[in-house]
Amino acid sequence: MTRSAIPLDRLALRSFQIWMHQWFLLTAGDFSRGEFNTMTVSWGSLGTMWNKPFAQVVVRPSRYTYGFLERFPDFTLCSFSEEHRDALRLLGTRSGRDGDKIAEAGLTPASSSAVGSPCFAEANLVLECRKIYWQDLDSGHFLDPEIEEHYPRRDYHRIYFGEVVAASGESHYQG
Repeated sequence: MTRSAIPLDRLALRSFQIWMHQWFLLTAGDFSRGEFNTMTVSWGSLGTMWNKPFAQVVVRPSRYTYGFLERFPDFTLCSFSEEHRDALRLLGTRSGRDGDKIAEAGLTPASSSAVGSPCFAEANLVLECRKIYWQDLDSGHFLDPEIEEHYPRRDYHRIYFGEVVAASGESHYQG
């Protein structure tokens, strides 16, 4: 797998497909200190806000990664080929509180080019993001009553916007 830097105005991906079917690993922390955690995410968005390319992710306060997102100024989103699907399932169902789930998944944390949070050597796409905004979901603003079904414990997500400051990936992600 060969990953190279992609100018943000040349990044080409199928947003619905990558979120709904490929998933991302969301990682926050400090690689150099070995203080970070990751989790699989399949809800989010990519776009432009305040004239900046951004990635939007949501994390429940009960998740271990939430504390890392609160303490550190950035995060990464990493996408993988289908051969890593089992690793993504494991990383989405086990907590980093309970042991080294990254090692168990067989993935290799690596230094990112522009942020302190790590990426993964096996990733075929890496988006490096600097946090620029957060807000807690307010159920009083749900216009579709079906949304509430995702929150039987009323544990609403916190939304984070990250300015995408660097991207790298395989050649098919460059348009």
